[in-house]
Amino acid sequence: MQAVRASGSKIETKLAKALFALGYRYRKNDKSVFGKPDLTFKKYKIAIFVDSEFWHGKDWEIRKYDHKSNQDFWLAKIERSIERDKDVNKNLYAQGWKVLRFWGKDITKNLDKCIKRIQMTINETKRKNIN
Repeated sequence: MQAVRASGSKIETKLAKALFALGYRYRKNDKSVFGKPDLTFKKYKIAIFVDSEFWHGKDWEIRKYDHKSNQDFWLAKIERSIERDKDVNKNLYAQGWKVLRFWGKDITKNLDKCIKRIQMTINETKRKNIN
C-alpha cells in the first residue's frame, strides 16, 4: 500500500495531459474545493475525479468477496470509500458543481470518450452562462 499514490497516478496524469494538449487549463488536487478533486475547472464549477477500480469499489456487489485475506478490513475500507464518494458528490452538487467520475480502465481504454464527455460538460456550462 505504500506505493499507492493519492495524486499524480498514471491514469490521472494521462487524462490531465490529454486535456492540457487540447488547450484546457485546470487545477490539480485543489484543496479549496470539497473532496479535493483530481482536476477542477473552477470557472465552470466542474470537478473531475479519477477513481481506481480497486480502491473505489467498481462492481462492488459482485466483487465484494474477492479479497481472500483480511476480508473484514477490506470490506470496511472500500465501503467507506464508496460512501465518501457519495458524500462528496452530494456536497459538490449542493454547491452548484458538476461532478464527473471516471474509472481508471475507462481512461486507459477510452480516453477520447472521457475527453468528449468533459468537453460536452464544459460546452453546456458555457451555453448556460451566456443565457
